[in-house]
Amino acid sequence: MGPEYGLVLEKEELGQNGLFFFWQSYIVKVLMFKRRYTDFMLRTMAVDQQNLLIKDIEIEKLVNGEYRWYWVDFHQPTEEESNYLRTPFSFHPLAIEDCMHHLQRPKLDYYDGYTFFVTQTLNSIPTRKEEVDFFLGKNFIITFHHQPSSEIDEVWKSLVHSENFEKWDASHVFYSVLDNMVDNYFPLVYQIEDMLNEIDDNSKRRSMEDLLEDLFETRHSLLSLRHTVTPMRDLLYRILNSQRETYIKGKTEYFSDIHDHLLKLTEMIEANRELTTDIRDSYISLNSHQTNHVMKVLTVITTIFMPITFIAGLYGMNFRYMPELTWKYGYPWALIIMALITIGMSLWFKKKGWFK
Repeated sequence: MGPEYGLVLEKEELGQNGLFFFWQSYIVKVLMFKRRYTDFMLRTMAVDQQNLLIKDIEIEKLVNGEYRWYWVDFHQPTEEESNYLRTPFSFHPLAIEDCMHHLQRPKLDYYDGYTFFVTQTLNSIPTRKEEVDFFLGKNFIITFHHQPSSEIDEVWKSLVHSENFEKWDASHVFYSVLDNMVDNYFPLVYQIEDMLNEIDDNSKRRSMEDLLEDLFETRHSLLSLRHTVTPMRDLLYRILNSQRETYIKGKTEYFSDIHDHLLKLTEMIEANRELTTDIRDSYISLNSHQTNHVMKVLTVITTIFMPITFIAGLYGMNFRYMPELTWKYGYPWALIIMALITIGMSLWFKKKGWFK
């Protein structure tokens, strides 16, 4: 009795009404099976004593084997796969807890036989942070991340296609991934600089309200960048100046280069934040200047019409025994006096520079 018989029997028992739900459940099971064995949520590789690359090794064999070094990548791991951090790796519970809690601050912790690192990647504007954790030992590196990491994928592919593994070890993998992370910060900063130049030039003649809204969004992106780059800079500083970090001995210049890049990024972010402050102050000053100009024009107009209004109000009271009411040329002379007052005050204000 094969599996086909059981499948037919189950369908007959379900009947027509349950057939749809049967196939729905069956498709879900197939997709789950396919996802488990094709998405590579847990990848392994090792380099043996003859500098040969071996991939897809079982975790237990990897830990107990005699390899020069090995790498395990936990890519969007399930709960069952995450338990490998406890057994057989036996990592510290606090480090495992940091892996489970998303978006920790970049840091490093020293444990017996290995160092635990928390780092952050940035992928887009507006900035979206993703955490990547490392367990770095003398002959192993473990990477753990809940979201896809292009930086890790790139280094993994480089190793798979490499023909010389003599320069590669666990610390060099760690350096390569960190270097890719930091290099991916630069396009985001350049993108923000382009946005600031567009806001500053305002070639599209957008309103001041729209420009200020974009400016504040850019400042928020710069703040998010600074909250990632500054801790990463401090992390590299601790790596370079630590007496306990023996795994990177001989590669100090590589990590120093990453630290220099982070220093440059910090300076660029601070410079751009100062630029946003200058642009904001300039727009606010321009707005105040335009408001003052409008108020000045309205004040001039009001001042010119005050004596005219006085004359019109005086002779509009319609008392019976007012002088000049019966004068034949009273009306045209009133208009002439009003016109002369208007012209005279306009020339005087112009001389004072109120119309500039």
